[in-house]
Formats: sequence, structure tokens, C-alpha cells
Amino acid sequence: MGCRAWLSPALSISWIKEETLLVQRVVMPGHGIESWTVLGDDDLPVGPAERFLAYLSSIGRSPNTVRAYAHDLKDFLEFLAVRGLDWREVRLEDVGEFVAWLRLPPLGRAGAVAVLPSVVSQVGAATINRKLAAVSSFYGHQARNGADVGDLLATWQAGGRGGWKPFLHHISKGMPHRGRAVTVKAPRQLPRILTVAETQAVLDACTRLRDRFFFALLHETGCRAGEALGLRHEDIAAAEREISIVPRDNANGARAKSGGRVVPAGGELIRLYADYLHLEYGSIDSDYVFVNLFAAPRGRAWSYPAVYDLVRRLHAKTGVDFGPHWFRHSAATRLLRDGVSVEVVSKLLGHSSVTTTLAIYGHLTAEDARAALEKAGWFTGREVSW
Repeated sequence: MGCRAWLSPALSISWIKEETLLVQRVVMPGHGIESWTVLGDDDLPVGPAERFLAYLSSIGRSPNTVRAYAHDLKDFLEFLAVRGLDWREVRLEDVGEFVAWLRLPPLGRAGAVAVLPSVVSQVGAATINRKLAAVSSFYGHQARNGADVGDLLATWQAGGRGGWKPFLHHISKGMPHRGRAVTVKAPRQLPRILTVAETQAVLDACTRLRDRFFFALLHETGCRAGEALGLRHEDIAAAEREISIVPRDNANGARAKSGGRVVPAGGELIRLYADYLHLEYGSIDSDYVFVNLFAAPRGRAWSYPAVYDLVRRLHAKTGVDFGPHWFRHSAATRLLRDGVSVEVVSKLLGHSSVTTTLAIYGHLTAEDARAALEKAGWFTGREVSW
């Protein structure tokens, strides 16, 4: 296993067993960096998958990303095992069968039962496309490291603006092609957001200032939960009413997904921070803004599991179904609806480009369109009459 070792189940080992493959949480000895791998029926890492997942960890991909890739590769390797295929000899038709296989229920995948055409797909289009992207990256990595995968699935070539011509491009040789040749059309989904009433209900249900400040911070700044969990006191400039998002290694595993940035904050949010420090934080000696206050070990940096436990309790208390990321979506949507330029919103969110912001939020509902047209006087200032 090289420099990676299995992580003892301090919380619980996150793994899924189907047939003989497992997705296993691992840790880098001496570094404490969390990652994931795929184990075979001999309880040893599956070599090609392990090398790829170790590479993702080494270049700084988040543990959540590596975990998703591990599950996707597990599915692909299980499909190959069911079909008796070698991963180095996969053909275009096999990838098409993989897509169909993903849509089957578990018993259908194992061939235990016949599946009627009317059975609803078990996996959505977006999930299938994500798994295809993982398989694409896997083969690209293998090709770059000398694996003989032929010209069927992975050929690394400079294509266009420094991109690579991904797998299955052989079906259109001689023709420019960007993106995966195998993809499934996925319906466009609007980001899930909270209404003003739902946001207020969640905040009012927080009985502790720490919890209320956490969600208020997400709501006002649009930062990610991981960015909030990684905040240090030095990142909050109270006089300037600014909050710095700083990429760094954090003891609680929290990560700033994008580069650093400075986000303005309102006076009320800064006052809530001050109240939290005075009334709850007290004399705790920690650099972290969010720490354990009401459970052991007191003073340790607050963690993702603790946040999601709080979310579950607030959901039960308020009836509002939400996740921390909904606050980010809500903030971005609110800013755009209030007329803030997409360039400013993109900078506040820490997106790498305006294109990313537009891809997620560059849409209008019918209500948004009507509001914009009414503001422009479209319905009242006609130059012609009907």
C-alpha cells in the first residue's frame, strides 16, 4: 500500500460491499491526510485504482472528491468483473453496456433477475455522467503512466486550448471533439435555495450563538461550510468588516476549495461574532473560530460531522429540509436577483471564472424574468397598443 494505510474506524469505516469490492477509507502515515481506495476480495488495494486514487490525493484533491472517484471506479470494476472483462481491453460497446448496467437495480446488475423495460432507472443522468468522468480520468492517468490501453479509451493529445481529447474519441477520428464521446443527457437542475422564511426559521432555531453565527456567516458571505470551519480569528477583521478566506491545512479536515479571497461583512454579523466570543467562546485557547464548546474534547476545531449532526437536529425542529451548501446557493441567487453583477458575485464566491458562476446560476425562473421586465417598464411603456 506504499505510504497509505488503512484508517482505523474512529467514527465508522465508510465502505460499501457488493460482490467482492470495498471502498475503504485510508490515511497517509505521518501526515494524517485522509484518502480512499478500493479493496479486492483479498482485502488488498486494487492496483490500478489505488495508483490513480493515490495520485488524486497527492495533487491535493479533497477527500470527498477522492471518495466519489473511488465509488465510481468500484462500480466500473464490478461491471468488468460481472462481464469477465480486463480493464485494459474495454471497447466502446462495453462502455455503453456499463451505462445500461448502472441503471439496473442491484439484483439486475448481478444477473439474478430479469429487468422489465418499464423499471425506473436506479441512477440519474448526472450521476452516470460523473461516473463516466471518473472512468475517463482513470484511463487518462493510466495512459500517461505507460499503461497499454490502446487507442480506444484514453489518448492524451493537445486539443484546442491545452485540453485533452478524452476517451472514445476514436469514433470521430479526424474531427475536432472536446468532451466525452459517451455522455447521457441530464436535465438542468436549479440550485436548491432557502426562502427568507426558511432561513429565519433555521437561525431562530439555533439555541447557541456559535451555531447561529455559523449559519449567519454562510448566509451573508456565501462561503462554503469547509471555508467557515477553517476560519481563524485572524481572518476576521472586525474594524474593516472583512472576512478573509485562506486556503490552508486544517486540523478538522476543512478545506477552502478555491483560492483565497476577502469577503465584506455587515456590522450585524460582526456584532454576532463579538457576542459569540464574549458569551460562549470565553477563554478557550484556539486559533479556530468554530470549536467544540458543548461536547468533548472542548476547544477542538469543529468538524463536518458535528455540523451535519446539527443540521439533522434543526431539520427535525423546524421541518426545513436543508444542507449547509443551500446557504451558499441562496446567497448567490439573492445577489443576482438584487442586481449585483455576475462578475462581483463570481469574485465573492471564489469561482475561478465568471463562466463557472454562469454555469451554476446563469438562469432565470419565470418569476425572475417577470421582475426584470417589470423593472425595465416592459409591460407599461409600450410604444404600440394591442
